[in-house]
Amino acid sequence: MSRICELTGKGRQVGNNVSHANNKTKRTFLPNLQNVTLISDALERSIRLRVSTHGLRSVEHNGGLDNWLVKTSDALLSLRCRRLKRDIVKKISVSTAPESAAA
Repeated sequence: MSRICELTGKGRQVGNNVSHANNKTKRTFLPNLQNVTLISDALERSIRLRVSTHGLRSVEHNGGLDNWLVKTSDALLSLRCRRLKRDIVKKISVSTAPESAAA
């Protein structure tokens, strides 16, 4: 399983371990990924994602999964999240269309 956040695209970084004697050896910095269940208000169901803690804080700051996906560009999202975003946008546009037609 790849160590990449499904929401933010945050992945591993490469750097050096530097000893006291200034010897350098390669190492990787892995993101803090968590398996979480986020609730979509538009789809009225829960979605299990593998998300970094930074991504989780961003979702909470933006007011939930639906708001985060609508505001985020598709280039940053995983394929699964892009499909989820498409479904959410479709559901939101269908639910707001009858209100504007009734007026």
